[in-house]
Amino acid sequence: MLSLTYPWLLLLIPVPLVLQWKKPAAHAVDAPVLPVGHWLSDLPGVTRQGNTVPRWQTVLLFLAWALLVLALTRPQYVGEQVQMPVTGRDLMLVVDISPSMQEQDMVLQGRSINRLQAVKQVLNDFIAHREGDRLGLILFGTEPYVQAPLTFDLATLETLLQESGIGMAGRATAIGDAVGLATKRLRNRPQQQRVVVLLTDGANTAGNISPDKATEIATAAGVRLYTVGIGADSMIQRGLLGSRRVNPSRDLDEDLLTRMAQQSGGEYFRARSLPELEQIYETINQLEPIELEGKFYRPVTDLFFWPAGMAVLVWLGVFLFRHSSGNPGKRAQARQQSDRSVNHG
Repeated sequence: MLSLTYPWLLLLIPVPLVLQWKKPAAHAVDAPVLPVGHWLSDLPGVTRQGNTVPRWQTVLLFLAWALLVLALTRPQYVGEQVQMPVTGRDLMLVVDISPSMQEQDMVLQGRSINRLQAVKQVLNDFIAHREGDRLGLILFGTEPYVQAPLTFDLATLETLLQESGIGMAGRATAIGDAVGLATKRLRNRPQQQRVVVLLTDGANTAGNISPDKATEIATAAGVRLYTVGIGADSMIQRGLLGSRRVNPSRDLDEDLLTRMAQQSGGEYFRARSLPELEQIYETINQLEPIELEGKFYRPVTDLFFWPAGMAVLVWLGVFLFRHSSGNPGKRAQARQQSDRSVNHG
C-alpha cells in the first residue's frame, strides 16, 4: 500500500501555473530583463526579453517541479501488518565468588577445575540459549554488586561473566544481600517474568539482610528463586601425612536454599559435578516462556528518492540540451547581426 507522509504538500504542484497565469501581459507592464551579456543570462531557465522557452521544455520543467513536490511528500510503501510476539523473562543470575568457590572439586575433560570455572563453563551455554530473555548478573561475596544490568546483549553478559574473579567481592558470603539486590533490580519488571537463579557453595556469613527476610521480600515482589548448591560430596585430599577423604561441601546450607526456593515458588537444585550442573541449567532453561501481548507493526519502505532522482534527471536533461544546442537568444542575435551586415553590404 502506497501512502504519503505529508500529502498536503501536493497543493504546491500548481504553484508555477498560478504564477504564470497571474503574470502581467508584456504590453501592459515592462518586466525587468537581464542586461545583454550578463552572466546570469546563460543559466537554464533564465531568458532575456524576446526569448521564449519551447513548450516541450516548459512541460518537462513543470514535470521536474511536480516530481520534487512528490518527493517532499515522502511517499512510502507500507507492507502487510506483522505481529512480533514478545516472549521470555527477566532473569537475574546471582553468582557466589567468595574464596570457597576456588575449591577444585569439579572435573572437566579429565582435569580438575574450581567451582567458579565450572559455573562459567555451564553458564556460557545457558546464556546463549536464553535468546529473547533479558539477563543480568550479580556477583557477591561480603557484598553484592551488579556486574551487568538486565540486558538483551547476551554476548556482553558472557564477557562480563568471564571477567569475574574469586574474591573480588570479599571473603564472606552475603546471600541475603545478594537476593535483596536482585529483587530491587527486578521489582519494576512485569510480575510474571521475575526470576532469580542463585548459585552458592556455602552458608550466609555476612550482610545486612538475612536470607529469610530477603526471601520474604522477593516473594512479596513476585520474584521466584531457583537456588543451586554447588560442590562435591566427597573428594580425596592429599597432605603430608597421606590422603584422606573429605566433604568439601560441609559448609553448604541446603536447608536454607531449599526453604528459599520453596517459599518463593521456585526450586532447589544440587550440583555435585559438572554434568549435574549442566543438567540443572538445562532444566531451568526449559522454563515456559511468558507470552506477552504481541506488538504489531507494518514494514515501511521510503520511496522519496525515486521521484527526487527523476526530477534531477529531467532537469539535467533540459540543462544539457540547452547547452549542447546553444543559447537560442545568442543564435537569434547572431542571425540579426548577419542580416544587417548583408543588407548594408
